[in-house]
Amino acid sequence: MHPKNIFSEDYDFPKLIKLVPALKEHVFRNEFERDTIKFSDNKAVKLLNQALLKSHYNIDWDLPAQSLCPPIPSRLDYLLHAADLIGKKNAKVLDIGTGANLIYPILAQAHFNWQCVGTDVDVQALKHAQTLIDKNESLGKIGLRLQKNAGKTLLGIINKDENFDLLICNPPFYKSAEEAHKNNFRKVKNLKLEEEENRNFGGEANELWYPGGEKAFIEKLAFESKFHGRQIRWFTSLVAKKDHVYHISKAIKKVKPTDFKVIEMKQGQKVSRFVAWTFA
Repeated sequence: MHPKNIFSEDYDFPKLIKLVPALKEHVFRNEFERDTIKFSDNKAVKLLNQALLKSHYNIDWDLPAQSLCPPIPSRLDYLLHAADLIGKKNAKVLDIGTGANLIYPILAQAHFNWQCVGTDVDVQALKHAQTLIDKNESLGKIGLRLQKNAGKTLLGIINKDENFDLLICNPPFYKSAEEAHKNNFRKVKNLKLEEEENRNFGGEANELWYPGGEKAFIEKLAFESKFHGRQIRWFTSLVAKKDHVYHISKAIKKVKPTDFKVIEMKQGQKVSRFVAWTFA
């Protein structure tokens, strides 16, 4: 993890359970004599998230049953690496596809004191995100905007006289609902989950799939970025599949940015990455 990631140490489960008592029934001792939870259990992860956000940021957080449950440590890792990239404390950030969980704007505001605007095509997701803002006074500066055109990412979202230091994006990974369901079934089978546990891979349609998957989504974002190169200093997006990096890089370079980077992030044995480009 990033050296500044506050979630790099083992979780203090006794402290977390005091904040969210329901977490207790999901905590067990593993073979290494450490307290942990079953990370394949969506309910356990949701309760852990609630406890972590309450413990570190005094944020009251919840999530609709079918919405994507984000792994908070890796989400903070993305923002920490992005913070190194922009090298600025008082940043203004645009989150594309913020979802009902609102996790990037929450971390941007609570951890960095950045001003953040979250966008989404899903009206219901934004309604839930707004409830999180309303019940947490510290999140009051977060703005939400509806992208009314599902075929666009930036067009119609950014005002003419508006500027951002950073754009962040966690794009939909799958190409279709069928692909998402097949992958879900394979994971459930591999993990030998019971039917009632089959919610850890939950997520609404807009969160999970997009025609052409993440590759098509980021390529579209790259195309639109050239029209906003003077308004957004750094464009970034997570890339889940390493094999997509080559083609995504080619698409970004076609719009002729002045700088382009692929930044790797390590969380234990897992390696993730995001692409970043600028016209500044």
